[in-house]
Amino acid sequence: MSEVRIVVVGAGVIGLTTALTLARSRKHNYTITVLSKHMPGDYDIEYASPWAGANYLPVGTRGSLLQKLEQATWPELERIVKEVPEAGVHFQETIVYGRKKDEGTPTGEWFRELVREDAWWRDVVPNFRILPRSSLPPDCSTGTSFTSVCINTAIYLPWLLGQCLKHGVVFQRAILPSLSSARTLHHSGKPAHIIINCTGLGALTLADVKDTNVYPARGQIVLVRNAPGAMYTVSGTDDGADEATYVMQRAAGGGTILGGCLQAGSWESAPDPNLANRIMQRSVELCPALVPRTGKVTELSVVRHGVGLRPMRKGGPRVERERGVDGGWVVHQYGHGGYGYQSSWGSAWEAERLVEGILGEGERERAKL
Repeated sequence: MSEVRIVVVGAGVIGLTTALTLARSRKHNYTITVLSKHMPGDYDIEYASPWAGANYLPVGTRGSLLQKLEQATWPELERIVKEVPEAGVHFQETIVYGRKKDEGTPTGEWFRELVREDAWWRDVVPNFRILPRSSLPPDCSTGTSFTSVCINTAIYLPWLLGQCLKHGVVFQRAILPSLSSARTLHHSGKPAHIIINCTGLGALTLADVKDTNVYPARGQIVLVRNAPGAMYTVSGTDDGADEATYVMQRAAGGGTILGGCLQAGSWESAPDPNLANRIMQRSVELCPALVPRTGKVTELSVVRHGVGLRPMRKGGPRVERERGVDGGWVVHQYGHGGYGYQSSWGSAWEAERLVEGILGEGERERAKL
């Protein structure tokens, strides 16, 4: 079986999951190099994956690529919870509230599919049920409950990296001016046959990509030690059209994420203390179990404040192949926004399918000759 040299650019959750999926493949002899400015263990505004909640709350609309990727990803996340405890993923009871007045707002559009009582994913996740109107907060019009997962990113990202290493993937730090410059950086010293572009927001600035549909959506969180007992999300707030409330407890002692906001176009890296106060106050009001002794924000035990930039893209994720400016094959896989973890495995399998298609065409061309 001949060697197929692949360079994956980007070591966020999409890049790592894709590298691992290909490294595990038995269909071809893939030798894989991952190039990235940032690696698991780094905390930087440019590196979105460590800051994520992260969980499975589907937002892809019916018939979209994102829906396909999210639907494909759930069984693997469920398997990991049951069979791979060291990955840092656990089940969590989840409650989602929708407010009629959030329709049309940035967060309302973000959560439009999530708050539907007839959502496509109701038959995907376990224990889905519609909450009785009498149990909803006064300003909410819909409510659902189901079993989801929450991921401790500080464990999960290194686990993905470790699994990649186990399967022979080589990691190198690099800052690339263009995607095509990765072609000559395969660890073998020979040119890569295929480059996989998992650069997130980097797709906006790479000289030979410059996808102007890519933009940041700033998210701010507070990580606390308090345990909520369940995962909660509300479609919006009265504090601002781009603010939302969510509470999610990470697995394996990872603390609880309180959020948040969806500030499109903002590159600001510093936490806003006023927003942090609003986040904590809303979280306590939504989930009194966080502060059972006093019921006050002062009972929250803060680990850190954080800001991450979701790599959003108008039109949704780009998962497709094309010829690069150097004539070589590229598989693009970016623009997953705030739903990278919940679409990661589906996206990786789609990238694998595209890679296999490229190789299949090459074999047919050689056969003709």
